[in-house]
Order: sequence, then C-alpha cells, then structure tokens
Amino acid sequence: MSKNEFICDCNIIHSEVVKDTINKMPDDNLFYQLADFFKILGDTTRAKILYALDQNEMCVCDIANVLGMSKSSISHQLGTLRRMRIVKCRKQGKEVYYMLDDDHVKGLFELGIEHIEHQNS
Repeated sequence: MSKNEFICDCNIIHSEVVKDTINKMPDDNLFYQLADFFKILGDTTRAKILYALDQNEMCVCDIANVLGMSKSSISHQLGTLRRMRIVKCRKQGKEVYYMLDDDHVKGLFELGIEHIEHQNS
C-alpha cells in the first residue's frame, strides 16, 4: 500500500452524519439525469463544440469550419446537445445561431477547463 492511500479502520457509525446525509439525498432520478448530463459532456467533439460556443454564438457552418468537420456531423451533435438542454438556438432570417443554454452550463464548462488547467500547471 502506498503512503497516499488511506483506509478507514474504525468500526463506529457516525449516526448523525449518516442520518443527515440520507435526509439530504435527492431522488434517484436526479442522479440518472446528472449522469446523462456528464455522459454528454464526455465526448471530445461535443466538448470542442461547447468550447467554440463558449467563445461565440455560431451557426453550424461556422462551427464546422472551426472544427474541420462536416455540417451534418455538427448538426447531429448539436441535436444531442439541444435535447439535453446544453445548447439552445435562435433564428435570424434563414440563419440559425447556437449558444450555450444558460450561465449554469457556461460556468460548469469553464470550471471544468479551469480545473484541468490547474491540474496541468
């Protein structure tokens, strides 16, 4: 065992802590949705799309150019991101522009990048 590993060697149940945590535990449905949310973010292409949309509101053609991918590939990924309410769009004439859905998504995405950059420094 390395010196960085810890093992709980006690046989005491801290009943107040356990009871408090159980009382605060959300319904399983929230955890299913949370897991699905992070699965969606767990794809490199979708992460790149989110990064692009974190920088600017963009149409499919612009995103495809930034990522060097086809419009149909980008559209497919954007559909998934829209269904999960991670991105939204607005129409201006014949153009459709995509953006991150809200400040929660933006903050979570930026915090993830900040965490990775901090670990790598």
